[in-house]
Amino acid sequence: MRQHNYYVYILTNDFGNVMYIGMTNDLERRMQEHKQGLLDGFSKKYKLKKLVYYEHTHDVKAAITREKEIKKWRREKKNGLVETLNPQWRDLSEDFISEISHMRSK
Repeated sequence: MRQHNYYVYILTNDFGNVMYIGMTNDLERRMQEHKQGLLDGFSKKYKLKKLVYYEHTHDVKAAITREKEIKKWRREKKNGLVETLNPQWRDLSEDFISEISHMRSK
């Protein structure tokens, strides 16, 4: 049986003053869509192209629940979550794409 992958992720802009929380089954594709401005809506309007946090699961219901949970949090709590994984608020998308490419080549 094939295992599916789901990601809950947080994007921000270059200034770090706006956040977007999303969920996808293909984070690599989704990041390319965000970076190229292919997705109309909130993330495009505020130029949210910097991946600062993500979580991985194989359970779609868990991913949806987690996305909804994080969306309800106050900004301070979201900031704290980002800083557990990424204290410098670097763009993690390049690291993620490299990691995925490496895993596929094995």
